[in-house]
Amino acid sequence: MSKANKLGFWVLTALVVGNMVGSGIFMLPRSLSEAASPAGVIAAWLLTGFGVLMIALVFGNLATRKPNLTGGPQIYAKELFKPGSQASTLSGFMSSWGYWIGNLAGIVAVITTFAGYFSTFFPILTSNAPWFTIGGFTLKVGNGLTFIVCTVMLWGIHFIILRGMESAGRLNFAATAAKVAGFFIFILVGLFAFEKSNILPFVAERADAAGHALGMMSQVNNAAVNTLWAFIGIETAVVFAGRAKKQTDVRRATILGLFIALAIYMGISTLVMGMLDQNTLIHSDKPMIDAIQAVLGPVSGKVLAGVGLISLFGSTIGWVMLSAEVPYQAAKQGLFLPAFLKENKKGLPSFSLILTNGLAQLFIFSTISKSISEAFDFVIVIATLAYLVPYFISSVYQLKLVITGETYQGVKSRVTDGIIALLSTIYSLWVIIAGTADVKTFTYGMILLASGLIFYRPILKRRTKVKQNEMLSA
Repeated sequence: MSKANKLGFWVLTALVVGNMVGSGIFMLPRSLSEAASPAGVIAAWLLTGFGVLMIALVFGNLATRKPNLTGGPQIYAKELFKPGSQASTLSGFMSSWGYWIGNLAGIVAVITTFAGYFSTFFPILTSNAPWFTIGGFTLKVGNGLTFIVCTVMLWGIHFIILRGMESAGRLNFAATAAKVAGFFIFILVGLFAFEKSNILPFVAERADAAGHALGMMSQVNNAAVNTLWAFIGIETAVVFAGRAKKQTDVRRATILGLFIALAIYMGISTLVMGMLDQNTLIHSDKPMIDAIQAVLGPVSGKVLAGVGLISLFGSTIGWVMLSAEVPYQAAKQGLFLPAFLKENKKGLPSFSLILTNGLAQLFIFSTISKSISEAFDFVIVIATLAYLVPYFISSVYQLKLVITGETYQGVKSRVTDGIIALLSTIYSLWVIIAGTADVKTFTYGMILLASGLIFYRPILKRRTKVKQNEMLSA
């Protein structure tokens, strides 16, 4: 790989922050207020922040102890079993498939949020006026135009990345720097505009889809899946470990990126709850803009929307880069079809990039029949649950290293890493159980994961053929 496509510490950190602080910062205040009362939201943030810190420490540790395993947390799945066994191949493939599906949904979540903030300048994107009717389906003007905006955004980013990985990374860095500065200004404004009455009652009932009242613990469980979405992308530096200039930068970028994102999320989500009353917040498609407009007027909303568009543009670059890299690295490990190894002249995974964006385009069709906020809610739940599988597996793999003593010499570090891995495992399991409590969500998640078996058979045949050839040559 040419040095032009190697990523340094600050670019890696920007990718981590850019992927974490993407669509979530703009839409989560609404999703969380709908899922839980202020007390439940804050409790979910605290639990999630601690859990994700444990996951980040696991990733950082594995990147240092197993530098040869590049491509992301899903790669660790195959290491849980005997090398070359069917169990190793299947677990590695299913984990990679689930992680890839999560990334595809992540791209769509960022792009649909971009369309939501674009509507600040072009309100017609939210129009409910009928455009045309085919059979029993009527396409609304807003939904149709949102679909067009999302499609143009997706393929525009596609061609930017094809120009070079490093140049795309620098563009992401510039966008990330701009949004971090904008968010801290928002936090300063929010500190002066915070109204205590807006978060009262601090403890209140919420209801599920069936209308059943939810207690505090149920609210925390509901909010936990949403708050975890805020930190999806914590593994970004690990995915790009094979392209890092120095392996030590991977751990440092992961930890620094987490704390930057945590400060932004905790500050903004709490302040938005204090700037808008709960009813307004729950029904908002762009809560941050509505909050700043309530304090400083319409012009401030447009300025923030501009910052938001820059932010989401940079985040989309990071998400598409990440999503194309996942099957490419998996193919290097023999876990995906060889076609994903195809590169262009600049060393970029061209086939993976085209297919990734092609599948993301299918997800974007959800904007035709759903509002922006509904489309966002749908994809983040599916994506978050898809990510939890490789997160859980990474934690279990760390436990395996601790138990076997592989890569360890001292007892102290082994015990510390064991405690961290155990806490990370427990946290991942908790969110998986909380997220799959809803039958509809569980069903969608299982269908998406099971769909990968269609593509597993050719991989298994290829591995069998390779083994037969090796036996014959021996």
